Amino acid sequence: MLNVGAAKKVCIYVTEDQKCHGAPAYSAIVDFLFYRGVSGATVSRGVGGFGADHHLHTTHLVDVSQNLPIKIEFIETQAKLEEVLPKLQELAGSGLIEVQDTNVVKPASPSKGSAPGAQAARKIEGKAKMMRIYIGENNRWGDKPLHQALLEALRANDIAGVTVYAGILGYGANRRMHHSKALSLSHDRPIMLTVVDTEEKLLAFAPILDKMVQQGLVVMSDADIIKYTHNPQSVERRQEVQP
Repeated sequence: MLNVGAAKKVCIYVTEDQKCHGAPAYSAIVDFLFYRGVSGATVSRGVGGFGADHHLHTTHLVDVSQNLPIKIEFIETQAKLEEVLPKLQELAGSGLIEVQDTNVVKPASPSKGSAPGAQAARKIEGKAKMMRIYIGENNRWGDKPLHQALLEALRANDIAGVTVYAGILGYGANRRMHHSKALSLSHDRPIMLTVVDTEEKLLAFAPILDKMVQQGLVVMSDADIIKYTHNPQSVERRQEVQP
């Protein structure tokens, strides 16, 4: 996190068609900066320029293919720059990296409209259980798809998290093949819900699950998790400002 005082301004110059492991170099650089915790970065697209090869890059309405200069710019501490610079040199390839001394007068702060979860997170580690529920896409609960009803029921019972996956092929106890046909108006894909929470909470939900899943498979396994959840204090602050 940036503070008021001395810092480094870094500018990386690449071209639009420059690649790094099959992806645009500028995209790979921004992804790297983001996941290494750099405070912020800006990407600008030029309208003209030339580089070490002395080949002129310009934009014209008649051009079908463009290869314009791209600049990635960020400001960080000296220590953070030393941490990321070796990898940046690799990602930039034949591009240019410029480093300047600068001073931070006012650090940026998260906007008031930041999405929930953007605040500092609390890290929880420990033992948990992973439950997998296998059903068919055509299974119903009342007037809605069973997987949707299960998702709503799990959320209503404060289960920590669930993800719904749609398969492309599978079969179950009745040996009937479930599949997705691109040219068919009727689908019966296999559906899997993955649920993670404590054993106590999942066992408490089991009677509800037993009523809802009339045909399907439910399995439970141990899980060692590192779970990042919202900061409870931020939730309390949001609740206080709600009308």
